Formats: sequence, structure tokens, C-alpha cells
Amino acid sequence: MKLRRLATREAGFEAELAGLTRGAALQDPAVQESVRAILADVRLRGDEAVLEYTRKFDRIDARSLAELEVPKEKLQAALEALPRAQAQALREARERILEFHQRQLQSSWDYTDAEGTRLGQRVGALDRVGIYVPGGKAAYPSSVLMNALPAKVAGVRELVMVSPAPQPLVLAAAALAQVDRVIGIGGAQAIGALAYGTRSVPRVDKIVGPGNVYVAEAKRQVFGQVGIDMVAGPSEILVISDGRTPADWLAMDLFSQAEHDEQAQALLISPEREHLDAVEKAIHRLLGEMPRRKVIAASLEARGGLIETRDLEEACALANRIAPEHLELSVEDPQAWLPRLKHAGAIFLGRWSSEAIGDYCAGPNHVLPTAGSARFASPLGVYDFQKRSSVIDVSQAAAARLGKLAAVLAEGEGLSAHARSAQMRFK
Repeated sequence: MKLRRLATREAGFEAELAGLTRGAALQDPAVQESVRAILADVRLRGDEAVLEYTRKFDRIDARSLAELEVPKEKLQAALEALPRAQAQALREARERILEFHQRQLQSSWDYTDAEGTRLGQRVGALDRVGIYVPGGKAAYPSSVLMNALPAKVAGVRELVMVSPAPQPLVLAAAALAQVDRVIGIGGAQAIGALAYGTRSVPRVDKIVGPGNVYVAEAKRQVFGQVGIDMVAGPSEILVISDGRTPADWLAMDLFSQAEHDEQAQALLISPEREHLDAVEKAIHRLLGEMPRRKVIAASLEARGGLIETRDLEEACALANRIAPEHLELSVEDPQAWLPRLKHAGAIFLGRWSSEAIGDYCAGPNHVLPTAGSARFASPLGVYDFQKRSSVIDVSQAAAARLGKLAAVLAEGEGLSAHARSAQMRFK
């Protein structure tokens, strides 16, 4: 495996960096067309189309979607059957995630101005949310907790989870998170069922949760029919190190994201060349121990890199340009450098803060913006499951003065009915 080495001092750095950080998951016309056809079919034929694609892609043969719905008793049974340590870990993670997200809850507010007009904002929860959880060979109970618990804190009335052949650990997490319905379907067909509604799958207001390129593309295409959390790309980690963190620790931190898939990105930035050398040696030495070494090696070779900067200040500026999903600030005084970091999905301060802890049990959400979208997007949170309505209660006294203002502005736009509507209140 050949790992890229870059240095900001070298000619050609900008071009190398652009090639390295350019989005790997560009929209694939073949994927787009395939997803478009599946969504159109689900919209037209409903349950029958979902069942057909479930047989084709997931190799699950069912005569009705009712056969694929998991009873609540089975969710609870899965939780009770877990080994004690695993169940305890899930419960503690749940409590920490809840505690963090309860602080995000927004409430309604209003005020009355000097003329007696009351203005405000009503905040309420979405009615029904769909959660997509990848299934099959893998199990992602953390995704269940991170997507369902903020929705519950927000007050969402009904959570509908879809997951192809969900594993017992996923079902146990659904029980802990109080998911209302679990249906064993996946892929673009599951996204279509949630977006449009079928005889057996209720239409939702928003769809959240990770998935493969077909799921991501399906979410992109149904946006507007329903809300979505984001179109997530491959996982990313960027580590800034001052050279004093053990090389083995940093190698494993890079592995922790590279093992997700071949398109994941793992970058280490440091002004210390010898430190980068030590981490590179640790990567080659430790790789053979990893069960997912082929995936890690492919990821690091395709999109990994060790970048030498002039100093830590330049490292922070470079991190802001990249705007990674996860950013580890592995330096002696992370608080001193934190104000320099503007763009990242989650920032891990100090040598003891591994990204892996954030993935599972620190408390903040692990659903984060990728592919540079941390420049304008935020982690999933309670606010994603709440919506706001403006409240305007104009007093009779204010109607005349504000009506005149509105009429002047409306006439300026050539909208005479707007102007007359406002004028009728005070003439």
C-alpha cells in the first residue's frame, strides 16, 4: 500500500490537495437512472413494487409487507436476549445521547410591540419520521440511537424504521429508542415507500439515516416530497497533531474511518516530519492485524494522506478549507487552538478524545456533514425534527400604520391587490 505524502511548502501542493479531497461520491448517471425508475415504480404500484425489489435485491421472499414488519414484542425480546455487557453499553449510550439532545430542545416564544401587535414563533414537532438503518451483514445500533432519540426528544409522534433483515442488536436498539414501527425493507424502494406512502407503509414527513449510494440518491430525489437530513458521502477523519501523540494511536484513529469503506477519507496534518514518518510506519505495522485490512488499505491508498505544514496555525487553516466530518485536535493545549477552527462536523479536543467514542457514546450526534458541507451544514439534532411557524397578530391601531407601509411597498412591486388588502383595514 502506498500512502500519499504532501507538504504545503512543495510546488504542486494545491493541485494534489484538490485531487485528494475532491468528492469521491460524484453523482453517477447510472445510479440516478436506476433509482429514478425504482421510485417511479414504487409510487405507481406501492407494496407490490417494494416486495418485488426486496426479492430481487435483498433475496427476501415475502407475500406481503405485513410479513416483514417486526412486532414490538420481538424488539423487546431482542433487548432482553442481549449479553449483559452489551445491553448495559446500549443503555448507557442511550442516556448520554438523551442528556445531550435534551439541551437542544427549542420552545415557542412571542412578544408584543408598543402598538399592541403580537409577534412570535410557534415551535412544534414533525408528525411522522422515517429512519433508514443499513442492515444485512452489518449491524448499526448506534445509528438507531443517534437518529431516533433526537426525534423522540423533539416530540415526533411516530417513528417508522426501515432496515433490510435487521440484526438482533438493531432491534434491541429500536426497543430502547422506542421506535414505533420496524419494517424489514431497504434500498431505494424503502425510501420511496416512506416518501410516497403505500398501503402498508405510511408516508412520513422526513427521512433520516445513512445508506449506500442508492439510498443516498433516493433521498436526494425524494427531497421536496419529504424532508431529509442530508445526502451523506463517505466517512471522513482529519487529525491535527503537534507530534506528541503516540503514533500507534493516530494510526488506529485513521483506521477507524478507513475501515468503513474504500471511499472513506483519513488525513493526518502535522508540522513535524519525523512524527509523520512514525505514523506511516505504525500504519504499515498495524495494518496486518486488522480484520478489515483490505478495506482500510484501499481507502488509505485512494483517499488517505499525511500532510506536512509549516506550523499548527497553517494546519488549522487547511482544516477549515477541507471542512471534515470529524476533526481530532490532538495537541497539548487544544482549547487554545479551538477558536481557529470554523468548519467541521465534530471537533475532538485533546489526545484522549478518540473519534470512536463520539461514534457511540459521548452524547453528541454522529450524523455529521461530509464532503466539505460542514462549511454550511450542522450535525443532526433535535432541531431537525422540529419546525417553526411565525405568528402575527396585528392590533387595530397598528393596522393603519403598517397597512400604509405595506401598501407603499406593494404598489412599488406592482401588486395592487396586496396594496388594497392592506388599505381596506384602515380606510
